[in-house]
Amino acid sequence: MTKETKHLAMTNNNLQTLISGWIPELEFTEENTQFLTITVAPEQLHGLMSQLKSNSETLFDYLFCLTGMDWGKELGVIYHLESTTFRHQLVVKVNTSDRENPTFDSVSDIWKTADFHEMEVFDFFGVTFSNHPNLKRLFMPENWEGFPLRKDYVDEVNMIIK
Repeated sequence: MTKETKHLAMTNNNLQTLISGWIPELEFTEENTQFLTITVAPEQLHGLMSQLKSNSETLFDYLFCLTGMDWGKELGVIYHLESTTFRHQLVVKVNTSDRENPTFDSVSDIWKTADFHEMEVFDFFGVTFSNHPNLKRLFMPENWEGFPLRKDYVDEVNMIIK
């Protein structure tokens, strides 16, 4: 990108206007932070993320954080994205109330860095990522039972300090 064609970061309002045109039913919040936050339905996650990266007006080419969450009734994942071209940032959240089989599409085909982070979320929260190239336990032994960062996890041997 040349100096003449380089764009400035979009404001949160501009990002919201653009992205809501793609999927009108998205939920947007700013949650008392600098980041515009989008909550997306699981079935729309991969399509939205792919478009966020490839759209010439957004170019979110950097996934700088992927975090598992247990909100009590729901399990989910939070993605922090940045465009290294435009310097704007965005947070995307996805969640499910299915605590027995929490599953989301992998975004490791979009951002390679997600590969490792999705394994971590799988290991500690039990979230499965469809189409992940090598989903397996990362830190806990293969025979470990349960998911230590879930709120309902029972730590019989006091391995995790609260």
